[in-house]
Amino acid sequence: MTEDKLQHRIALSLIKGIGPKLARNLIAYLNSESALFEEKLPVLAKVPGIGPALEQLLRNIDRKTLLKQAEEECTFIQKHNITPVFFSDPAYPGRLSYCEDAPLMIYYHGNPCYDAPRTLGIVGTRTPTDEGTELCEKLVDELARRHPGTVIVSGLAYGVDICAHKAALKNNLPTIGVLAHGLDRIYPSIHRNIAKEMIKTGALLTEFKSKTVPDKHNFVQRNRIIAGLSDAVVVVQSARKGGALITAELARDYNRDVLAFPGRPGDTFSSGCNYLIKSNIAALIESVEDLEYALGWETGKQQPNAVQGNLFATIETEDQQKIMETLIEEKELNLNLLSLKCSIPISKLSATLLDLEFKGLVKSKPGGIYRVVLTS
Repeated sequence: MTEDKLQHRIALSLIKGIGPKLARNLIAYLNSESALFEEKLPVLAKVPGIGPALEQLLRNIDRKTLLKQAEEECTFIQKHNITPVFFSDPAYPGRLSYCEDAPLMIYYHGNPCYDAPRTLGIVGTRTPTDEGTELCEKLVDELARRHPGTVIVSGLAYGVDICAHKAALKNNLPTIGVLAHGLDRIYPSIHRNIAKEMIKTGALLTEFKSKTVPDKHNFVQRNRIIAGLSDAVVVVQSARKGGALITAELARDYNRDVLAFPGRPGDTFSSGCNYLIKSNIAALIESVEDLEYALGWETGKQQPNAVQGNLFATIETEDQQKIMETLIEEKELNLNLLSLKCSIPISKLSATLLDLEFKGLVKSKPGGIYRVVLTS
C-alpha cells in the first residue's frame, strides 16, 4: 500500500458520521479513497446514500486538516511499528467485519491473533470481590488446559479486565487489550508492564489514532470491538449499570453468546449478572464445563489422519472440497471465520454446509460452529 493511499484511508476514518456501509458506497462510486478528498461536492452528493445531512457534513469538513492529521498518524505508526488495517483489507478481523458498526480503521501493536479459531471476551466490574477474581482466574486456567490457544479479549481496565489479561499471560494464552485511546499511551499507566508482555503473543488494538485521550464516551465505543472480536462474552461480576453490561448487550446484538456467573441476591456486583440471566440475555455458567456446553466447545481432539480415504468420495463441488479441507485443517470454525477462510459468501456457505450435513460429512454445534465428522 502506498503512503498516499494509507493517508487517505486514515483521513476517511477520521470523518465523523461515515461508517463502513457509506464508505463502501463512496469508494465504489468514486473508485478510490483519494477521490473523496479531490472531487468537488456536486460529484460527492451523487453517491448513493448521501442525504442532505451527510451532504452538509461533507460540505463542512476541512479536507486539508484531515489529511494533515492522517499524515502525522502515518509517521507515528511507522515509527512505532504499529499496523493499520482498513475495513476492506483481507487482514481485517473476520468476526468484527460482520458487525454493521465496525470501525473503518483499526490499529494494533503486536500479533494479529484476532482470527484464532476460538476467542473469548471476559469483562466485569473494575472492583471485583476476591470471589470474582478467583472465578476469572479459574476460568482462564481451565480454558488453557482444555482449549490451548484460546484468545482472551478484554479492555485492559482495572478489575476483571486486567485479571483476565494476567491470567491469560500466566497460562500462555494470547490476549488482546482493546483500548479506548490511541497507541501512544497506556491507560491506566499502572498496566504498562502487563501491556508490554501482552504484545509478545497477543496485541493491543484500538480504533483511535494517537493523541486520542481516554474520554468516557470512548470506553463505551470500544466495548463494541470487544464484543465483535469474540465468539462469546463472559461477564464475571457487574453492577446493574456499567461497561460490562453494555458489552454483553452489544454481544447479543451481534448474535454472540453471552454467559454470566450468578451471584447472591442483593450483592451489588451480582446484580448485573443476575439481571442478564433473568432477562435471557446471558446463559448461567458456574464452570468451564458450562461454557463448553453452551458454546459447543468439545474437549476431545481428533487428528486429520483419522479421516478415512473415502471421506471425500461424495464431494460434488469445489466449494464443498474447500470447506472440508479447511475444517480438517482448523478442526472446527464458526460460520463467519469459515466464510472468511474459504472466501465463500455466508448465504452460499450456509446452503453448502447444509448439503454436507445431509451427506453426514459435517456436524453443526451450538454457537454456529462446524466441524468434520471424522471416523477412526
